[in-house]
Amino acid sequence: MPLTPKPMTPDAVIALPFGRMGLFCTDEQVLRLDYLPPDTPLIAPLIAPNTPLCRAVAAQLRAYADDASHRFDLPLAAAGTAYQQRVWALLRQIPPGRTRTYGDAAQELHSAARAVGQACAANPFAPIVPCHRIVAQGGLGGFAHSTAQDGYLLGIKRWLLQHEAGLESTQRHA
Repeated sequence: MPLTPKPMTPDAVIALPFGRMGLFCTDEQVLRLDYLPPDTPLIAPLIAPNTPLCRAVAAQLRAYADDASHRFDLPLAAAGTAYQQRVWALLRQIPPGRTRTYGDAAQELHSAARAVGQACAANPFAPIVPCHRIVAQGGLGGFAHSTAQDGYLLGIKRWLLQHEAGLESTQRHA
């Protein structure tokens, strides 16, 4: 299957509680989602979704922002290597409100923690494919190539994990 070039300008830019997100979609598939830095000129204007799929993506992301137990049901484009797809499949098995360490995921996949981290960083579908649920043994750890402990991407990871935090106890009592 030939690779589809990645569009430079998002098809939509939406505001979510943790920041703005760029949506890249065809009429049939979600190509990728980008967390947009708060200081980039690209995010100055919001861009309304103008296709049915892009509107569905925006609606489901907003539903998740309102209710962390929301289950995404969107057609994601084929992406990544076979290994990355294995990691992303594992990520989707982690329930909201729970986390695993890079090391635990690596052990389950018979791999290395660094390789799991690289696959998480390459994830084009966050937060639909929830790479934020993988954390370092001693704390949050990196997130999408973010190394600064106060960077905007780690702020997003903190928001997502806090947003889901109350679900773990709810799941145990259900």
